[in-house]
Amino acid sequence: MAETVNIVCPHCDATNRLPAERDAKAAKCGRCGEPLFTGQPVDLTTARFRKHVAGSQIPIVVDFWAAWCGPCKAIAPIFARSAAELEPRARFVKIDVDAEPALAQTYGVRGIPALFLFKDGKVAANQAGLPDPGFFRRWLDEHAPA
Repeated sequence: MAETVNIVCPHCDATNRLPAERDAKAAKCGRCGEPLFTGQPVDLTTARFRKHVAGSQIPIVVDFWAAWCGPCKAIAPIFARSAAELEPRARFVKIDVDAEPALAQTYGVRGIPALFLFKDGKVAANQAGLPDPGFFRRWLDEHAPA
C-alpha cells in the first residue's frame, strides 16, 4: 500500500489523505473541492487550530499576533511570503491573541509576535520577535527536515 500524508483543508477543516508521491500543491479537498494549499497564511480559531495540529502530518508554523501590534504588522509580509514559498512543505497559520487568549495562554505566549513550529502534534520550536526573511526556511530545515 502506498504511503499517505494527512492534510487538513484550510477551508472546511476536513482531513484529506494524499498519496505521499502526489504533488500536494495541486491537491484539492475531497469534501469541499477547494485547494489544500493557497500560498497564504490561514486564520484559525482555537477549535480549527486544534484540528489542524492534530490532523495534519505536515509541520504547522504559527504566528500568534494582534492587530494593534506594530512588530506583528512588520512580520506579516515575511510570513505571507514564506507561506507562498514553503507550502506544501508546511502550513502557515495565524492566531489572533485578542480573539483566542486562552490558546495563547496554553502555549505560554507572553509577548507578540510569537512564532511556534508544531510537528507531529507537538511544539518542535518557538521564538519571539521579528524574524529575517530567510528564517522560516532555516527553521523548517532545522526542526522539520523534508
